[in-house]
Amino acid sequence: MLTRDDRTVADALSLVEPAVAAGARHIGFKDIGAPPRDLARLAQAITAGGAQAYLEIVDPDPTAAEAAASLAREIGINHLMGGVAAAAVLRILGDSGIAYYPFAGLPVGHPTRLEGSAQRISEDCRRFAALGCAGIDLLAYRSTEAEPMALILAARAATAGRLIVAGNIDSSQRIADLAEAGVDAFTVGTAALNQRFAPGAGVARQMELIAQACQAASGQRPARKMRPG
Repeated sequence: MLTRDDRTVADALSLVEPAVAAGARHIGFKDIGAPPRDLARLAQAITAGGAQAYLEIVDPDPTAAEAAASLAREIGINHLMGGVAAAAVLRILGDSGIAYYPFAGLPVGHPTRLEGSAQRISEDCRRFAALGCAGIDLLAYRSTEAEPMALILAARAATAGRLIVAGNIDSSQRIADLAEAGVDAFTVGTAALNQRFAPGAGVARQMELIAQACQAASGQRPARKMRPG
């Protein structure tokens, strides 16, 4: 994710090329931090580089989710993440082919934290699946009231679709833990831009190390291949 602290960074466009060169094929950004015209340029640059473009909704307000869904259609997004107004978002996305992954649980504040028990996560996952969502966006490591792994396992058990864990993925060990739990994908933004994986190195080196961690973790469970987003 070309983001820091749940906002698209000012130099996001300049980061697309090195990320693609490092092998990233799933690149995203938030719906805040830059005007729509700049987000459109970002989406175009990502898809032109052969990657899938992701937009994540930050504001939990239903109106903001609906606006983000309209924006996703306009600028050519492949995957829309976040928000909680799933039915309304799906109506707007319509036949666009955009895959949608709403937040399970209750997102609050900014940067976003997650409220909700493992039972609440399970219930949300089943409800969103019944609506036709492609999977779930889970802020497990930002939970305020439950152990992250408890939420992840609850979501995995209740989600036949794609399970994406977003936020605070900042080490190879955490990537390995996600793989072992059966997570399909995760987002990494602030940790990479803040050089958590390789202190002092640029985004390309961060992506290389993250990709290596994914490959090592995927070897633990050959039925699934984990991807960073």
